[in-house]
Amino acid sequence: MTNNKRIEEFEKIIGYSFRNKSLISEALTHSSYANEHRLNYMSNNERLEFLGDAVLEISISEYLYNRYPDEPEGYLTKMRASIVCEPTLALCSKDIRLGEFLLLGKGEELTGGRERKSITSDAFEAVIGAIYLDGGFANAKEFIDKFILADIKDKQLFYDSKTILQEIVQAKGDKNLVYKLVGENGPDHNKQFEVNAMLGDEIVGKGIGRTKKAAEQEAAYNAIMTINKKDK
Repeated sequence: MTNNKRIEEFEKIIGYSFRNKSLISEALTHSSYANEHRLNYMSNNERLEFLGDAVLEISISEYLYNRYPDEPEGYLTKMRASIVCEPTLALCSKDIRLGEFLLLGKGEELTGGRERKSITSDAFEAVIGAIYLDGGFANAKEFIDKFILADIKDKQLFYDSKTILQEIVQAKGDKNLVYKLVGENGPDHNKQFEVNAMLGDEIVGKGIGRTKKAAEQEAAYNAIMTINKKDK
């Protein structure tokens, strides 16, 4: 797929057409690709990620301030952290198939970079930064509303899914909940852990993360989604 076709398809998915195509091209370029192709050191998405992070934080802060007028600052801070954390943004990136459109170096490509949460969450923030520069705060906020806040209740579960799952299991009087490490891949500096959430002998959720805790959180989240579907 040519670069223009790639960008055009991505624009259709997010519902925003860039006037300055170089901005979205930069947002979709990982540093590994820029280094491998000896591009200008600022031709990757790191600076846009920095900007997008700030735009995201003010947008989420405004949303929470208005939605929860009776809650104290500490509560709002915790809620904001649950929304802007890496696992939540990585989940949001799946909704727009972001990993498919990234330019990655060969090493990152071969080691599963398109699915790596640290890469996709950073790129998601870079896209926000690119939209902000191209179309202003209103368009960036519309993107955030559409792809983060639209189903925020589900996405917030990522922040403390293990606790929530434990409460669900206890309320149902189900079997003991345990997390079983079933895989460990990659070099020491870039480990990937695979964990199953188990109720007795039944696998109720699976998760992958850079730490065991992150993998357990994802497994718990997927277990909650499975249980909720069964209860409907």
